[in-house]
Amino acid sequence: MPKHWNVSVIIRTYTDKRWEYFEKAVESAFAQNMAPQEVVLVVDHNPVLFERVRTRFPNTNVVENTQPRGSGGAWNMGISVASGDILAFLDDDAIAEPDWLAQLCAPYDDPNVVGVGGTIEPIWESGKPAWFPAEFYWVVGCTYKGMPETLAPMRNLIGCNMSFRREAFENILGFRSEIGHAGGKPLGCDETEFCIRLGQRYPEKLMMHQPPAKVRHHVPASRAKFSYLRQRCFYEGRSKALVAQFVGSKDGLASERKHTMVTLPQGVLRGLADGLRGDLGGPGRSFAIVAGLATAAFSYLGTSAALRFKSIVAPSTPAQKVAAN
Repeated sequence: MPKHWNVSVIIRTYTDKRWEYFEKAVESAFAQNMAPQEVVLVVDHNPVLFERVRTRFPNTNVVENTQPRGSGGAWNMGISVASGDILAFLDDDAIAEPDWLAQLCAPYDDPNVVGVGGTIEPIWESGKPAWFPAEFYWVVGCTYKGMPETLAPMRNLIGCNMSFRREAFENILGFRSEIGHAGGKPLGCDETEFCIRLGQRYPEKLMMHQPPAKVRHHVPASRAKFSYLRQRCFYEGRSKALVAQFVGSKDGLASERKHTMVTLPQGVLRGLADGLRGDLGGPGRSFAIVAGLATAAFSYLGTSAALRFKSIVAPSTPAQKVAAN
């Protein structure tokens, strides 16, 4: 019989512009078939929002982020006050399915599993653009084509829908504050860098992708534009260069090499073939893949060159040590 885990759900929020979706995210955490032990709401450097959240959700543990602004600092803050055996992370604009936690925790019956993530499906506010390739759904924080479709090991999890055993944070530094989302800027890779470090520290442990553990992620109209895709790819290239500096390029780019060499060429050919069959969005998807890859590669190479040859080092703030209770 599967074990019932004590789970802390951690949700970070930073702006009242997402209030409608934030309320739904919190409500979905409480509506789980396997009820969480607690819901921790971390308000990221916004005192007015903190008071609003504390008033609206008195049955949660609402804390202000006193660590560096951004997703990494806020996650570390949540970890430091959470009390569950399993720490599950949900974005403030995502809605968890009722069996999300039960599905997310099922792989933890294997003692070698240290982290589990699940499927993130987009909710397109203005409808999915015909030119937007599924291979680039990571741009909007969602599960992308090329990820496993059944339970399988993963190098890293995606922040919108991820979880870890408490002990994952006991002997390893927490999320870095130099990378990741801060103030709405489309940076990323703080969870990637953490997962790689975790895997380097405990190579015998597994992080698993569990597709039935589903959440739905709101995608605003502003992120369904080609300009946003290019901007996000540019920052992704920069973030990947920093990750490679922190953990080494071999581990830092292992998954990206496979995605670039296998999944993306297949996507380009698929889009062109779809166009020949009358799908007008097919060539657009092919173009978006090529343009997005070129933008990310240009940014990565430029940032790497700056770090290496111009003595412009990455921010020196170390990953934060988190004192999980």
